[in-house]
Amino acid sequence: MASIWVGSRGTIRDYPGFSPSVDAEAIHKAIRGLGTDEKTLISILTERSKAQRQLIAKEYQAAYGKELKDDLKGDLSGHFKHLMVALVTPPAVFDAKQLKKSMKGAGTNEDALIEILTTRTSRQMKEISQAYYTVYKKSLGDDISSETSGDFRKALLTLADGRRDESLKVDEHLAKKDAQILYDAGENKWGTDEDKFTEILCLRSFPQLKLIHCARNTPAFLAERLHRALKGAGTDEFTLNRIMVSRSETYLLDIRAEFKKHYGYSLYSAIKSDTSGDYEITLIKICGGDD
Repeated sequence: MASIWVGSRGTIRDYPGFSPSVDAEAIHKAIRGLGTDEKTLISILTERSKAQRQLIAKEYQAAYGKELKDDLKGDLSGHFKHLMVALVTPPAVFDAKQLKKSMKGAGTNEDALIEILTTRTSRQMKEISQAYYTVYKKSLGDDISSETSGDFRKALLTLADGRRDESLKVDEHLAKKDAQILYDAGENKWGTDEDKFTEILCLRSFPQLKLIHCARNTPAFLAERLHRALKGAGTDEFTLNRIMVSRSETYLLDIRAEFKKHYGYSLYSAIKSDTSGDYEITLIKICGGDD
């Protein structure tokens, strides 16, 4: 299923009076001082937008000759380290690494692949593909091809191609035509025409798909992913970090509302009961409040 792009309902916004050099210096002190000052790290990195965090990382490199993410890696540990590194990683690189991780080792993490590829815009997908090639010297498409098969592979490759229509205009006539094609290809006959499905679901714009009623509610889908990541034995920090960091500026508020609606308790309380220490404090700050 495709997903609907929702407007800015994030928990993190641009920090007013932002100075990358002041922040870079404070972070450097927090890392280099006697014992790490986690409080300062958390308060700066969870209260700056991703664009601002990239400027801090640039300034840090220029001032101290080291990459901020490497210093954080060297100084922090566990889930907390992964979350802080995620916060200072450029979004396209972060997604590229998550996709690589999803395809590494025994068995492919199909859920993570689907989640990333169906919730990013065409422009984001092009940036992710570029970042993937820069980091791994292999094309994302080639890796998807070798790790998946059949119609699933075809759909993922079409999504990874970043050719989805980005326009906000909808075409009623096209919607009727597509609905009929989907019906004919699906319900109506033996042997489904998967290529038609793939073409419509992976290339039409999100508003267009909404018109055919085959776009899913993205915040509800991600609320369900978070719920699964937080319940049961052990936390799936891979999914938790990815969704919290990547959605913090777009529609984390909608995800929170869907979480509460579906499960009867807040995302905030789920994070509180399932995580601890600095990792919990950071996630709670990104979460931005209780419902």
